[in-house]
Amino acid sequence: MKDFIDREQEMKFLNEEYSREGSSLIILYGRRRVGKTELSSEFIRGKNSLYFLVTEESETQNRNHFREVVAEFSKNELLKSAKVDNWEIIFKALLSENKAEKLILVIDEFQYLGKSFPAFPSVFQKIWDTILKAENVMVILCGSLISMMESQTLNYSSPLYGRRTGQIKLKQIEFSYFRDFYPQKNRKQLIEFYAITGGVPKYIEIFHDYDDIYTAIDNNILSKQSFLYDEPNFLLQHEVTEVGSYFSLIKTIAAGNQKLSKIAGSLELKQTGLTRYLKTLVDLDILQREVPVTEENPEKSKRGLYKIKDNFIRFWFRFIYPNLSFIESGNKELAMNKIKANLDDGHISYVYEDICIEEMWKFNSEGKWDFNFDKVGRWWNNEKEIDIVAYDSKGNDIIFGECRYWEGKVGINILNALEEKVKSVAWKKENRNEYFVLFSINGFSDKLLELALKRSDLILSE
Repeated sequence: MKDFIDREQEMKFLNEEYSREGSSLIILYGRRRVGKTELSSEFIRGKNSLYFLVTEESETQNRNHFREVVAEFSKNELLKSAKVDNWEIIFKALLSENKAEKLILVIDEFQYLGKSFPAFPSVFQKIWDTILKAENVMVILCGSLISMMESQTLNYSSPLYGRRTGQIKLKQIEFSYFRDFYPQKNRKQLIEFYAITGGVPKYIEIFHDYDDIYTAIDNNILSKQSFLYDEPNFLLQHEVTEVGSYFSLIKTIAAGNQKLSKIAGSLELKQTGLTRYLKTLVDLDILQREVPVTEENPEKSKRGLYKIKDNFIRFWFRFIYPNLSFIESGNKELAMNKIKANLDDGHISYVYEDICIEEMWKFNSEGKWDFNFDKVGRWWNNEKEIDIVAYDSKGNDIIFGECRYWEGKVGINILNALEEKVKSVAWKKENRNEYFVLFSINGFSDKLLELALKRSDLILSE
């Protein structure tokens, strides 16, 4: 799988920055495997550009390597053999031979320079202010350690604060692009593969040549030698120090404890003791705090639930982490049996809800309704839950929806149950226009299809 897919908005932004007169300083960051290097490599293709990968070696080793790369790029034999003890000389040498065409400099894994040499952000700030800023150059600082990239380049306390001309926090690829990765798979297969890999390009690539999801899981996750077997540990140990504490927290949420009080009770900890850990996981795009979509003050809502945002990590902590003893003892078949018995109801059905919410935005842009909603999400109270609620916050139109990922067809009973549940939603209850949408992976009953033809307020989507 070598095609470059999605990232149109990010590529458009980078090209606009490239086209502007003068200098640009872009911060490109995001979790590991999400495709930062691929995006920057695709962007600089065919342009006057230099790519430099920082390693976890010392500052001196990286400076010497940068000198060699710049000497090779600029064909500067003197620089190649010189002993240089500061970065400014190397940057001046890089710019001395590149005046006609704009130069793009990509420094990948930038955070490792600040890790090995804490003063480097200040060093680079001086280089930017005195050397790069006045030149026809575009600098892209890439990094995969989110917390370190933010502290070194984006936070108010960083020497580089205020220097950037733009930033991209690269997210996972949306489900709508999955058919481009797997053109031969049907919709159900696409959902299965997305439920495990999420939108992480590296995981998508690893799963690419498999026909069924269980073989892909067996070979790439359950095998102790496989790339993804210990992936969450690899991701977290680079970002946090107390990996065990974070593992316990994520495992508890994966087991269904989503309310703060339940998480604290399960871990036998005070709620205040969890705040720092939860915030870190939210900042890392691993967790998200979700409230009923109609809440007017989400930050103050007492109905907030914590949900694992990353599909692969959600799967791993739901099915792999609790069964590591089976796998380690050579009985991975027992773990696979549990996966096969519970994957649909215990994992994919929840991912399917996320996919349906994503597709609601698509319906919105396609004009499925004669109004446009600006809010969409889930809704719940102490007794009832509704998979999808979308509404126009400045109008009176609201859409209610349910998503069913099961073997049978969805019948009128699901619609009737939904129509009963919406009576509990207080949003503009006395003066609203109600619409309904039902999603089903395996279609709808004949009676429901007939009813949909008669009702302009009902949309069915497979």
